[in-house]
Amino acid sequence: MADTTSAGFMLNFSEYMDSFENTTSECLMLSYKEKVTLSVCVGISFCGLVDNAIVMRFLFFHVKKNPFTVYTLNLAVADFSLLLLLSLLMLLILTLPICSLFGSILLSYMEIAVGYLCHFFDLSSLGFLTAISVERCLSVLFPIWYRCRRPKRLTGIVSGLLWAFSGSLVSFMYLTFNFIDEHLKTFGAVAFATCLTFSLMMLVSNLSLFIKLQRGFRIRHPGKLYIAVLINVIFFFIFAIPFSVEVFVNLADRLQLFPEDTSLVLVMLNSSINPVIYFLVGCCRQRRSQCSVTAALRRVFEEKPTSSAPEDKVDETTV
Repeated sequence: MADTTSAGFMLNFSEYMDSFENTTSECLMLSYKEKVTLSVCVGISFCGLVDNAIVMRFLFFHVKKNPFTVYTLNLAVADFSLLLLLSLLMLLILTLPICSLFGSILLSYMEIAVGYLCHFFDLSSLGFLTAISVERCLSVLFPIWYRCRRPKRLTGIVSGLLWAFSGSLVSFMYLTFNFIDEHLKTFGAVAFATCLTFSLMMLVSNLSLFIKLQRGFRIRHPGKLYIAVLINVIFFFIFAIPFSVEVFVNLADRLQLFPEDTSLVLVMLNSSINPVIYFLVGCCRQRRSQCSVTAALRRVFEEKPTSSAPEDKVDETTV
């Protein structure tokens, strides 16, 4: 009996070693294009991390809280987290030799865990940018309701619901794609419809606000925050839409964060560009000596109403 047990153990051990040798012989080989793409993405992510950290610090410590600063702070947190996770995963792929069983297992688990969190923060970022657009639109189209009857805790409630909704949707998607194959198309359609709904809400809100501004005869110029939000939305449709569509359409077939095309670069640019937009808009028509980062952000988020209308109508006509 002992000989049989020993023989079985040696047989299992030899099979394990054979499988280990096969695993180690199949190293992860990145092409030159993939290395360049990942290196560019790491550089973009580091710049975006610094910029979003500056915005987060300013909005948290140096500005009075209002619905727009709260939503923008949550947006910066989502973008910062997305860039941090993607940069860590890309550095792992670039530096860790995936020629061992440990490396292969670590990479596979990292792709799943980081993939889940990245999809969560990407969807949250989309939700908060939509909330900013809708909030800005409501403040102009319904100024009396916005100033007098808007619930004071609405911003916190909406922020919490957006985080919870994003986490729930992505969790259901990952659980479905891994364990319930018959519902793949259903949850894929739900995810795509969610992104489409947020995008349409963002588009309609900004178009309505733009039309209102064009017809408003008392407005001297739109506020800097409106300009920053409008530019953010434009770059979102340029940069983030390809990644969101590819992720949520193909997620059922492959949990892959690194597509072969440039959609990964685009989504990292989208998460990194918002602080740059705030700075450039805040520095617009200002002297170089007045273009510090703090001063530029203060002009965007603490801008006082400017209008040729009487003082009691300023809030109704200025965005």
